[in-house]
Amino acid sequence: MLIDSHAHIDDQKFNEDREAVLKNAQDAGIELIVNPGADEASSFRAVAMSEKYPMVYATVGIHPHDAKDYITSKHDALLKEWAKKEKVVAIGEIGLDYHYDYSPRDIQQEVFICQLVIAKEVKMPIVIHNRESMEDMVRILKEYFAPAYGGIMHSYSGSVEMAKIFLDMGFYLSISGPLTFSNARKLPEVVAMIPLERLLIETDSPYLTPTPHRGKRNEPAYVRFVAAEIARIRGITVEEVGEITTQNAKRVFGIEKHIK
Repeated sequence: MLIDSHAHIDDQKFNEDREAVLKNAQDAGIELIVNPGADEASSFRAVAMSEKYPMVYATVGIHPHDAKDYITSKHDALLKEWAKKEKVVAIGEIGLDYHYDYSPRDIQQEVFICQLVIAKEVKMPIVIHNRESMEDMVRILKEYFAPAYGGIMHSYSGSVEMAKIFLDMGFYLSISGPLTFSNARKLPEVVAMIPLERLLIETDSPYLTPTPHRGKRNEPAYVRFVAAEIARIRGITVEEVGEITTQNAKRVFGIEKHIK
């Protein structure tokens, strides 16, 4: 069995066939999907999905793209309220994105810190989005990250050197579809060196579709292609990758009691 640790199944691209997508996932051996929130609306949807579908769990947070819309008095309270929900398992997707700069960088940093503080207060792991912001990311995490509650670098795409920094800080690294691309260079090296007990897999559906479906909409069933490529690189079986990453996801998200 496999766990897709990051899939936006609340996305409108699944509105026409969401039930079929979940059935496809089950048929492909996916027993659990973690649906991340990325703004207020998608966090509400993620919670709703987790309450509607037994195999779906949620994270809640405000993505750096939307940091400019963060209202401290409102969103601090919302995050704390959502965190009380049984199937909300982390604060995220949060972080920094200096590629698009949809929100000013100082605002991104302020909102990121706010949510890190909340995650520590509610004793939850964090799910991190990090793009072209390494220096500030590391600086902020060193001050505000609480390793005792866990953290995931979502859809990791950085270098081996960056990976070692995050691993030393106590993070899990989650690997997605780009590992399967023919032009993948850094990721195979990263996958070869990650301690297996810190490895997660994801699709980031509907984005980052793996080979052989690249160019089409991604979906949780395709996480098996990521698992297969990891198995090839590490010289182990897909079943072993599934067992290891499932146990890792259960541990970091604290959801052992929900999985048989």
